[in-house]
Parts: sequence; C-alpha cells; structure tokens
Amino acid sequence: MRRISRAHEPAAPHTAPEERPISETAPDPSRIQELTAALGNALTVQDVVEAVANHVLPPFGATGLNIFHLESDHLRVVGGAGYSREFTETVEHMPVSDHFPSADVIRARVPMFIASAKEFVHLYPHLAHMPVRGGKNAWVFLPLIASGHAMGSCVISFDRARLFTAEERNLFATISGLVAQALERARLYDTERTRAQQLQRALLPAALPSSPAVSTAARYLPAREDIEVGGDWYDVIRLSGQRVALVIGDVMGHGVCQAAIMGRLSTAVDALANLELPPDELLTHLNDLVRRFGDEFYATCLCMIYDPTTRECVYASAGHPPPVVVHPGGAVTFPDSDPDPPLGAATPPFDTVQMNLPEGSLLVLYTDGLVESATLDIDQGMAALVRTLTAALVQEPDRPAPQGARPDDPQADDRGEQDRLEHLCDALTAALLPIPQRTADDTALLIARTHALPTDDVASWPLPKDARAAGQARKHVRTQLASWGLEELTPTTELLVSELVGNVVRHSKGPIRLRLLRGDVLTCEVFDGSISTPRIRRAAETDEGGRGMYLVAALSQRWGTRSTATGQAIWTEQSLHCP
Repeated sequence: MRRISRAHEPAAPHTAPEERPISETAPDPSRIQELTAALGNALTVQDVVEAVANHVLPPFGATGLNIFHLESDHLRVVGGAGYSREFTETVEHMPVSDHFPSADVIRARVPMFIASAKEFVHLYPHLAHMPVRGGKNAWVFLPLIASGHAMGSCVISFDRARLFTAEERNLFATISGLVAQALERARLYDTERTRAQQLQRALLPAALPSSPAVSTAARYLPAREDIEVGGDWYDVIRLSGQRVALVIGDVMGHGVCQAAIMGRLSTAVDALANLELPPDELLTHLNDLVRRFGDEFYATCLCMIYDPTTRECVYASAGHPPPVVVHPGGAVTFPDSDPDPPLGAATPPFDTVQMNLPEGSLLVLYTDGLVESATLDIDQGMAALVRTLTAALVQEPDRPAPQGARPDDPQADDRGEQDRLEHLCDALTAALLPIPQRTADDTALLIARTHALPTDDVASWPLPKDARAAGQARKHVRTQLASWGLEELTPTTELLVSELVGNVVRHSKGPIRLRLLRGDVLTCEVFDGSISTPRIRRAAETDEGGRGMYLVAALSQRWGTRSTATGQAIWTEQSLHCP
C-alpha cells in the first residue's frame, strides 16, 4: 500500500506554468467557531452536510463537497454540493480497498492535499479522467475519525489550482475532527430516527381499508423532528353489515413507551371491534386494560360506528375531544355531549351519543395536539379548527377533477373524493400546525365522508319460524340476485341461507328476518330474537349434525354473529364475482 505523507506537497516538476497555484489568504479562525456551532445544532447527516457546505466552502473559496460514510467495506456518498448527479453516481459506492484518494486517507488516517489536476493525474494515473469529469483542479481529502474509528472521508474541492498554507492545513485538520464527531452523532440520530419511524409506521395502519360506507384520509404528525414516536393513533375497521368503526386515541405523553402502549390498545380495539361490541362496551374493556398498565398511564379514545343502511352513527368517548360534524349544506357542528374521563381513570358505563347523518356528511376526528398547545387553550383551538375547516371546504368546488377523468367514470369520482379528503387533511395540518411552531404533542387526524347504502341495494323479508323458512329464504335469494344481475352467486347463497335459517329455526327463538346487502361484497344476514351464539364445533363421525357452520365458513369470505337490540344476527360475506 502506498504511504501517504501527512502534508502532501505537489512536486514542482508536475505543476505547469498555467496551472501555478494561486496564493490565497486563510480564512479567519473565528469561522471555526461558527462551524462548531452549526455542527453542534446538526441533528441529521444532511444537517451536517449543509453545515459544512455553508461554513467551510465559502471561507476557503471552495466549490465542491462530497462526504462519504464507511459502510462495511464500501464508501457511500451521504451528501455533497457542487458536483453533477452523473459525477456523484460514479463515486457513489466504491470499495474502501480501491486505490482512490477518499479511500487512501481512511487507511492512512492523515489528510491529503492535491494542489492541481496535473498532480492528481500524477498520483492517480488510472483516474486521469476524474478532474475533467468533476470540473475541479485542487482537492483536500480529509479522513473522518471519531472515537478511534474511521467514519468515512470528506472531500473539499476547488475550481482553480492552489497552494495550501500551513495554517490552512491545520484548519482543515481541525475541521476533519469536528465533522467526524458531528457525523458520528448524526448517524446515531438517523439510525434511531429510522427505527422510530419504522415503529410508528408498524403501529399505525399501513393503508386505510376501502368501504362503501365511508371515504377516509388520515395523518399522523410527530411533535418535533427529534420526537418521531408517540401515543396517538387512528384506525378504520370494517364491520359486518357494511358498517364501519372509526377510532382515534391518544396515550398521554410521547416516546417509545407510549407508542408501545398505543400499539397494545390499538390491537385490543381491533379485536374488540371485530367481536361486534358497541362503542361503550368496547371502551369498558379498554379501560380495564389501561388500568393494568399502572397509575402513571392514561389514554383518551373515541370509538364511532356508522351504519350506511340507516345512516345512524353511534359513538362513545373517554376523555377525547368531540368529533366535528360537517353537514352537506356546510354547517359545522360539535355534538352536544360531555366526554367521560380518560381510560384508566374512568368508571364505566360510558355514555353513548347517537346521530343521524345525511348522505355526504363529513366527520373529523382528531387528537388534542391539533387544537391545544402551551399558547392556545382547547376552546380557542377548536374555534380555529372550525374556521379552517369552513375556509377549506369553501375552496373545494374550485379544485380540478383528476386528470383524465370521465363524467361517467365512478372510479374517477372515487379518486376525486379521495383527493379532496387528502387536500383537506393537508389544509388543516398546515394551518393549525405550522412547522416552525409545532406543538409539544403529537397529532393524529382522521377525516371520513359518509355514504348511505342505496335503498335498491338493501332487501329484507320476514320468515316463518318453522320448516317453511329455508325454502322461502332460497326463493327470496333467487329472485333478488336475479334482479341484481348476480345469478352466478345464487347456488352458493342458497346453501348459505339454508344453513343459517335452518340453524336459527332449530336453536333460536323470536321472529326471523332475512336481509341481503349489495355493496362491494354480498352480505347475507339472518336476524332472530335469541342471545345464543352459533360456533363451529368438531362433529364426531357418528353425529348426524354439527357440520353446518363448517359449510358456512367454507363457502363465505367472512362470517360471524353480532348482538342487536332485539337479539342477534348471523351474517356472511361473499365476493361479488365468482372465482
């Protein structure tokens, strides 16, 4: 390996007259103080790159910068300035074992100063093309060593050839140590930040489910750049009967511990919602869970269930700010209700609020980080939310339709609606959470546009509680699926309703009713007055029955039961298209 001297001087024979270095005055050493302050404030690797570009290049008259980080046995460019993208790509991922100045200084752990393009070519003849491609004529190659470990290297370059004075070389050596220490801190910060972001993304829904009942959009914003995780969450959960649950919550405080508790709560909410529990009962179970975490933990939560067949919305709140309801005419209101205490401090039962929502109503659910801060109380924040929401909705008609959209294209309508909701999320967060004045709390925002299920997509019939019920149910299915153009689903649906109705006739009580819903899936529901719940059980070879629910599970995409005001409903879901 070639030995590199600590202060590499260009040999006189290799400096042509037209390339004679230009003597320049060294920058004021006070600039080092400015650089030190800038690097001290740098959080990320990109912050370090910008600090070097702003506080090193101008004082020295330099025009180019590349900072390499050592990863395994390769050097990777993490940032720079003054070079074209094409040139950067040529040095993007070089082995540290290569005979290249950025790698050589890492192995030797001493700076290298190259005063002219001719000298560069003399030292690295196999890289003779690099000065021309990079457009530079003098270079400083600095090893970045922190805590005794090589972090990478820093390249500072100049358009013109030049000599480097002893004072400049000492300054560059000092800069090398400062940049190395800042890069080490920034790499650790970036690593932790990436882990935090991955944790937060894993705890929040990767994508909100599509549903005929609602169109939705959501945002999560951390309190500050140095706090990437928190206890705020939101979720949209599809339920049976085309219904949907909208959930938003906030574990008090922020950090990894709060995020972990939030993950446990959101998982519990998903499980409890899929058990078809009403909002008040769901919060009761959630309250018991939070109590087990200890007295130092509290959380707020709002759980809302919307039924598109009746346009009824029911919700319960545990210490959470009230939802905003925007009616199709533009009126913005808060439901008149008082929330119960937060989870962990509440004493059930929780109160419920019922609303009947016109088609196209807007629901805005949010955590207190959106409307409350050290300088803004929650009443002022909620008033600001109403003003911002009203102003944003007034501008909605002026937004253009999606590019290429046709008037008769329902998918284009869906995309347009989604774009409007996304724009509304951005408008609210931009106005209420300007970046320079972020609150000390993280924020979650969930917006939903409600849609009623058309009456033509709902069919319901009473059935007798005797042996005739299954036959009548199959007849209703044949007739209704034919009118919907879903004849290919008739054989499977007849088998399903036969099993469901037969099970109800044998084991339940009260009036029986069959209902079919056509949405993005075909839903079959059988209602009765019983409180017993059918379950799959393993039937013995000699048993004459007990296999009906196995058949139901095999023929449907999903199935289950839920309680109703008068008993229970057994339901199944099928794809609208046969496989």
